[in-house]
Amino acid sequence: MRRILITGARGQIGSDLVTALRKTEFEPYVLGTDLRGPSNAEGNGEDQHFEHLDVTDRRALREIVEHHRIDSIYHLASLLSAKGEREPDLAWKVNVEGLRYVLELAREKDIRVFWPSSIAVFGPGLPEGRAGQSSGLVPRTMYGVTKVAGELLCNYYHLRFGVDVRSVRYPGLISYTAPPGGGTTDYAVEIFHAAAEGKTYECFLKADQRLPMMHMEDAIRASIEIMQADADRLSIHISYNLSAVSFSPEEVADEIRRQIPDFRCTYEPDFRQQIAETWPELIDDRVAREDWGWNHRYDLAGIVNSMLDHLVPSRLTASTF
Repeated sequence: MRRILITGARGQIGSDLVTALRKTEFEPYVLGTDLRGPSNAEGNGEDQHFEHLDVTDRRALREIVEHHRIDSIYHLASLLSAKGEREPDLAWKVNVEGLRYVLELAREKDIRVFWPSSIAVFGPGLPEGRAGQSSGLVPRTMYGVTKVAGELLCNYYHLRFGVDVRSVRYPGLISYTAPPGGGTTDYAVEIFHAAAEGKTYECFLKADQRLPMMHMEDAIRASIEIMQADADRLSIHISYNLSAVSFSPEEVADEIRRQIPDFRCTYEPDFRQQIAETWPELIDDRVAREDWGWNHRYDLAGIVNSMLDHLVPSRLTASTF
């Protein structure tokens, strides 16, 4: 039985990943950690597998890994793009130094590591807005810079020390179970909450700003699948491109109106629009599909149906009391 540590377990990805891993056929021991404390349910003893952890505290990280005899780490703790622009020093400390501490422990204790990169590693000027697996990495945000540094660290630790580290470049992620975490693609979650509550949504990106997106269930499945893949099938040790669909705010709003005809969306671009303009519109992930069989399940219509199916019923139930 694998003994798994998840950092950033209270975040948008981590909260779903903890649940998914505990349902796998391998029945692993899964310890969630985060800088934020546990929920009330966890604090009342319903889930004892949670510990407070600041990933920049090297000693605390080591103590937890050793005490729980961890052999796999999903290292998700990170400051995202919008927050990273506001607090660049903290972004570097959390995103780069925290990863280095994890990789050092992995080197010493033969731990398998999953670490997510992002489409933020790319910059403007890509041919037809498409990012290939080997496209140049010239980010214009601190978040993107930290992700490039992280990819290079992962590759270095693999080549120099043989660390089994696996990584994907997440696109924008859409989830109905956790709030967004301060990224440039947050609109693609917020817009569904507004629609479910019967509100007009004011989008912070332009109507036609297309970006790569993915349903959270696809992202979680990809993260688990790459960690379970045979090592000899993996040809990339920097970070795999990962893709599902690409759409604009206007396109998702139109799809929502197929089910909620009165939904309104307005557009007031802010500083996040400038970030989005440096990112690719399309991601070529053929290498991931060839190496370890990656394949997404949700298209735009599927994402909209899933989000509204989960958000609208809860709103209607609450309104009857």
